Amino acid sequence: MSTDFDDIPEPDRIEGAPHPRNALHLIGQDAAEAAFLDAYNSDRMHHGWLITGPRGVGKATLAWRIARFLLATPPDDGGMFTAPAPNTLEISTDHPVARRMQVLSEPGLFLLRRPWDEKNKRLKGEITVDEVRKLKNFFALSSAGGGRRVVIVDVADEMNVSAANALLKLLEEPPQGAVLLLISHQPSRLLPTIRSRCRELRLGPLAPEALAQIMAGLEETPSPEDTIRLGELAAGSAGDALRLLHLDGMATYANLIEVFSAGRDFDRPRALKLAESAVGKANADRFDLILRLFDLFLARLARHGAGFPPTAEAAPGEAACLARLSPGPEAARAWASLQQELSARAGHGRAVNLDPAALILDMVFRINDTAARQAA
Repeated sequence: MSTDFDDIPEPDRIEGAPHPRNALHLIGQDAAEAAFLDAYNSDRMHHGWLITGPRGVGKATLAWRIARFLLATPPDDGGMFTAPAPNTLEISTDHPVARRMQVLSEPGLFLLRRPWDEKNKRLKGEITVDEVRKLKNFFALSSAGGGRRVVIVDVADEMNVSAANALLKLLEEPPQGAVLLLISHQPSRLLPTIRSRCRELRLGPLAPEALAQIMAGLEETPSPEDTIRLGELAAGSAGDALRLLHLDGMATYANLIEVFSAGRDFDRPRALKLAESAVGKANADRFDLILRLFDLFLARLARHGAGFPPTAEAAPGEAACLARLSPGPEAARAWASLQQELSARAGHGRAVNLDPAALILDMVFRINDTAARQAA
């Protein structure tokens, strides 16, 4: 039995947030948008664009804005009544292209992403070569209408080797009018030959005021105090901020701080409760969140000891906790070393399906041991 399209989760959607194709505006990334428009207006358009930057800063939103703009803006034919050079990527939501793209029915667009595994009823873990091969039919069928054709790869990091090599051939010999938009969180993971055949548009972390503007647009707007804490925890990523809100991440980080604010030893009952909250398949997202928050806590400890304390607390009592555990450069080096060690251990633990509670408690023990050595 086939799966209804509406029931299939989209791999490029953040739970609790609209899909990037439905985002009306791109906030905080004016430089990247201006760089693309400059290339467009000066006839230096490249056929391959690599849109890079941290997770959750607007890369997919920019890719959809570019695709909408290119498909809704007719190429300049050099006639007498040439339209003025555009100064924005904005396209009216009433435009036929915009309406078709919202429901994924635009014939000039191909979205390349992880496919649905009908047998196992889940998304596949990577973009396969079979998905890339579908581009051959896309370009063959769409060539009859002329004009531009746009491909969005979200995200290129998830292509397996065969898929990456198949896409490389398209980048080397692109069809007429084709523009490929590759979204990448970690461009270093891509083939060097893919990177060399694309022009890069790099998006940086969002400034606090941009993140606050995005948070203000949510149905339930966080308080100004929570918005500041979200900014500290999300490190300029709107996507991470939304995940933190959805998974109650601020309360979880506050619990983590309380675990290590008990003096010479950690709060054992609170640590056990934190570890047990990550057990089970239903809590897989929460497990990932806790591991990320541990990594963030260690990074903030190291930076504090190195003389770069956070500009604001991410949880009540955090400043006092950081000052006690990381008073100077020696402590900073110890925490930075432990961060690398525990990050590698967390990655290994997830790969071999180590019990989440055991992994979290082990991390608590190691942090406590390091704190005891620093106190001595």
